[in-house]
Amino acid sequence: MARMCVKTRRLDVARVCLGNMGHARGARALREAEAEPELDARVAVLATQLGMLEDAERLYRSCRRFDLLNKFYQASGQWQHAVETAETHDRVHLRATYYSYAKHLEAIREHGLALEHYEKSDTYRFEVPRMLLEDPRALEDYVKKMNDKSLYKWWAQYMESQSDMATALQYYGYAQDYLSLVRVHCYLGNVQKAAEIANETGNRAASYHLARQYESQEEIKQSVHFYTRAQAYNNAIRLCKENGLDDQLMNLALLSNPEDMMEAACYYEEKGAHMDRAVMLYHKAGHFSKALELAFSTQQFAALQLIAEDLDETSDPALLARCSDFFITHAQYQKAVELLVAAKKYHEALQLCLDQSLTITEELAESMTVCRGSRELPEDARRELLERIADCCMRQGNYHLATKKYTQAGNKIKAMRALLKSGDTEKIVFFAGVSRQKEIYIMAANYLQSLDWRQDPDIMKNIISYYTKGRALDLLAGFYEACAQVEIDEYQNYEKALGALTEAYKCLAKAKVRSTEEQEVRLAELQHKLTLVKKFVQARRLYKEDPGEAVRLCETLLEDPDLDPAVRIGDAYGFLVEHHCQQGSFQVAHRKLEEMQKRLPSVNVSYYISQRSLEALSHAVGLPLGRPGRRDSGG
Repeated sequence: MARMCVKTRRLDVARVCLGNMGHARGARALREAEAEPELDARVAVLATQLGMLEDAERLYRSCRRFDLLNKFYQASGQWQHAVETAETHDRVHLRATYYSYAKHLEAIREHGLALEHYEKSDTYRFEVPRMLLEDPRALEDYVKKMNDKSLYKWWAQYMESQSDMATALQYYGYAQDYLSLVRVHCYLGNVQKAAEIANETGNRAASYHLARQYESQEEIKQSVHFYTRAQAYNNAIRLCKENGLDDQLMNLALLSNPEDMMEAACYYEEKGAHMDRAVMLYHKAGHFSKALELAFSTQQFAALQLIAEDLDETSDPALLARCSDFFITHAQYQKAVELLVAAKKYHEALQLCLDQSLTITEELAESMTVCRGSRELPEDARRELLERIADCCMRQGNYHLATKKYTQAGNKIKAMRALLKSGDTEKIVFFAGVSRQKEIYIMAANYLQSLDWRQDPDIMKNIISYYTKGRALDLLAGFYEACAQVEIDEYQNYEKALGALTEAYKCLAKAKVRSTEEQEVRLAELQHKLTLVKKFVQARRLYKEDPGEAVRLCETLLEDPDLDPAVRIGDAYGFLVEHHCQQGSFQVAHRKLEEMQKRLPSVNVSYYISQRSLEALSHAVGLPLGRPGRRDSGG
């Protein structure tokens, strides 16, 4: 029935059968096989227990469990099949299979084949010497043949155990086991040879062993030397302290770890000599406070400068302050400032910069800037500090850095003032755009008016935009008036001037000013100016259609005592002289020219009257051309 269970794969029935048969080993194997995921693998275990080996082999192959098949072959003594299976399908267990096969061959006294499979399993370094130990000659031949350092070392140790020191040294040399070479030479009393080997190879273990040997012989200098080569600095330091080798002690301590440095520093301090070395060692070991205290107490100022270079914000504030006082005393103000900043004494650092005219660089300013929300300073104190930094930058002419610090302090008005002093138009325009504050818009517009806005339309557009955004319509009106005056003075373009004055009047009328009386006076003046300019523009436009009416309008304008600067006197007289010259009335034209020269004594008449008209007038009247003069500023 149990055999039928292999065919039908009914493992549940098989358990009952095995129980009835009293087959305890089979029942246990079947229970352990339940961990296998493949049904065929579990059935194969049942088949194996029932002696159905061919069925077991077939089942293992069908479920491709070559690892179990490999174990099956080994258990059934089919070693060739096991090796072949491992080589082709179960390479994970290949070395283990070689090793098991080698153990089997050794058990049946097939030493040659066993040796070969020990090598394949890479266990020959231990297993082969063990196997051949009873045949020393064969073992020696095998060691020579393999040319393996591990085997050389094993054989050297074996020879040493047999008191064959010469052979042991030879094979230790082959194995490059310098520690063992030095150890054996020391044992044989060849200390000099051992020293040569240690010096040539630089092997740390060999050097350490030799140093111990020299120490036992009380050859201290040689012992210190080899402890140093072995990097066993604590032992070398111990010997130097015990034997007063102070010069070597310093060099060794600098090579060693912080604990050894501290130990050496304490030794120098207790001895009371070479205090500069003690300071340096405390410093190198990271104990800045101790190094500084010792440097101050022993007046080691050169060492103090070296220590201060490594101090930072993590150091003790009291030590930082003490060092800064030292540097101030010795006129090394830049270093003192750095230490004050590290000690978070920002106000003292700023005051020192001002007193000693030290330049505040961007790096220094940033190191003094406390982050918002920091526990170091409350927000009000943080802003005050930033404004003080900015004030210092302003005094030193570093306007861009001052702008940055004022902005960080939240004082955009002062930031804008600093930026205006820098004269960086691009940044001023950008800052005004991002600040969106009324006062800043007005400041930016006032600054832009100082530039050549006549030649740059973008500047003019920004001025109008900023005054509008800043709601400074009275200032905008003044700007439009300036535009109108430029059109009159530079280009004699009264049409554009009229447009600008009209805009100025509109802005002034909408403006909210403190004094309404003053506003009304300005509006009246502006209205009068508009009227005069409008009449002159009308006269020019009317000239082609009705010259007589245009001339009458112009003469009426000249009778107005407040004509200039709304309409320049020279432009009005020039209009009349040109008209009379064209009409052939040269006497009248000459009279008007004389009137102009009387009202404007130093005028350059050629600026207002064309050269052709002047030449015709001169020829007709018989007088020289009007004397050259400067262009009048008002007329």
